[in-house]
Amino acid sequence: MQDVQGLPDDREIPIDRVGVAGLNHPIVVLDRRSEKQRTVGAFTMSVSLPREQKGTHMSRFVEVLNDHHGEVTMRTVPKILRDLQDRLGASSAQIEVTFPYFLERAAPVSGATALMDYSCAFIGELREDHDDFVLRVRVPVTSLCPCSKAISERGAHNQRGYITMSVRTNTDSSGDPQLVWIEELIQVAEQSASAPVYPLLKRPDEAHVTVQAYDNPVFVEDMVRNVARRLQDDPRVYWFEVHAENHESIHNHSAFAQVTWSRTENQ
Repeated sequence: MQDVQGLPDDREIPIDRVGVAGLNHPIVVLDRRSEKQRTVGAFTMSVSLPREQKGTHMSRFVEVLNDHHGEVTMRTVPKILRDLQDRLGASSAQIEVTFPYFLERAAPVSGATALMDYSCAFIGELREDHDDFVLRVRVPVTSLCPCSKAISERGAHNQRGYITMSVRTNTDSSGDPQLVWIEELIQVAEQSASAPVYPLLKRPDEAHVTVQAYDNPVFVEDMVRNVARRLQDDPRVYWFEVHAENHESIHNHSAFAQVTWSRTENQ
């Protein structure tokens, strides 16, 4: 049977990335409390294509993913990328998998528990022999406006915000990225805002969270700086991008702030 994708192409234009997107697959990720957690990942996988080759082999992306049995961690992503590179004969390979990560959260006063989901992603690239891995975590938080509190006799406006952290870590003695737990980044975000967001609150819990937010007013600028300072103090982290966005409760727009930092550029 003729291999059309393997035919030569006379236009001599290399393609940076070609592959599959929107591929949903069961995955197993590391869980700090339970060791492993089963969830569902949405995959985008791609490789480079040389100028002389007509097309890539799309089926091989799925085959490589199946070969790894859904084990997706900062340890296995480089192995998946190498398999993509080898199976498709490419000089570079890329993968991004987004997934919901679940934690059981207890309300601050009543102790009532429920599951909370967080949007996470593993982003990896292998270019020749250089690996790159980014962990991204998006955390919902509560923010209360310092200006509103200062100028109002009663109360202040607050809203739900989202803090998105993307981090690269230093490598360990075996050359693998040092492990930063998703739970650690969630804690960093919540400590940098006015109050956490919970999946379940009873009336005493609502009162507690309301007062906590009122006692800890922050702008989006404060939130990104608070997160940035905490990540700068973590020796495992050598690069990060922090984005904070408030879905304003009294404005018809959102407010955002962003910080990008690299340890090598700030030594």
